[in-house]
Amino acid sequence: MSELTPVLESFLAEVDAGRSAALCAVVATRGSTPQSAGATMLLTSDFSAQGTLGGGCVEAEVKRRAFELLQAGASTVLDFVLDHDYGWDDGLICGGRMDIAVASFGPGDDVSAIRSAAEAGRSRRAASFPLDVTHDGRRLRYDVRLEIPPTLLIAGAGHVGQAVAKLAVDLDFHVVAIDDRADMACRDRFDDRVELLVGDIAETLRRYPIDPSSYVVIVTRGHQNDEQALDAVIRSEAGYIGLIGSKRKAKLIFEDLRQGGVSEDLLSRVHTPIGMAIGAVLVPEIAVSIAAELVAHRRRGHASMVTGPVDVTASSVV
Repeated sequence: MSELTPVLESFLAEVDAGRSAALCAVVATRGSTPQSAGATMLLTSDFSAQGTLGGGCVEAEVKRRAFELLQAGASTVLDFVLDHDYGWDDGLICGGRMDIAVASFGPGDDVSAIRSAAEAGRSRRAASFPLDVTHDGRRLRYDVRLEIPPTLLIAGAGHVGQAVAKLAVDLDFHVVAIDDRADMACRDRFDDRVELLVGDIAETLRRYPIDPSSYVVIVTRGHQNDEQALDAVIRSEAGYIGLIGSKRKAKLIFEDLRQGGVSEDLLSRVHTPIGMAIGAVLVPEIAVSIAAELVAHRRRGHASMVTGPVDVTASSVV
């Protein structure tokens, strides 16, 4: 589920209860800023908030000005420069700028598009929701995209797999841990948010609907199991495949796969030794190195979470 889905659900609860509420979203940034475009915060009629725009002075000022807009039933785009006025208390004097759209909603306003986006987010389907604001005499529309957590398949529910899963669920991955040992892939060892699959690891991977947004981390209990797991996914569309172990181990596994007809192009996709080079030794350190590599891969060439603005009246891109 997208991290914005709970914010949208709380917003809908406010509106459905007959209370006014505002959605505040970062729609553009320049330079260094505490949040990127797409960060969204809910402000309710009792001045409570959910979600974050980066905290500190900027967020406090957005809340103050958004509350005034909410009381007036108005909307606009707020422009902040992170200088002495809005960056001093946070150490953010870096010259960055943030545009934040504030859209006010009252009872009876059409929120069907936001409701549809929240429903899609709950089902882990791609979606976006519109924010319409009046700014400089024009009616502008921004579309904010919900980031759907990619699936992370962890082949092996041992100590490393458990530690990676623990980190990955908080990094907004949909985590699936796979093992053929029921006593390892069990609920008392994993967060409730982790999906557990017990069965032959290679066969389970072959049956799983892997797509380009899927990540695969292979950390089974032995060389043979790692090789079988890699063979099961090497021809898949997975966007990331990582294999734990030494360069020597990878060389031996790759040679076996070559003999089985796996091409060099496919083998070159495999991240091994898995994880960023941070000198990790302990299991938690290894998990951190793997999680860091997953995040780096995920954010490489990251698409903008906001499109627009579009002049709704003129139907032209501004």
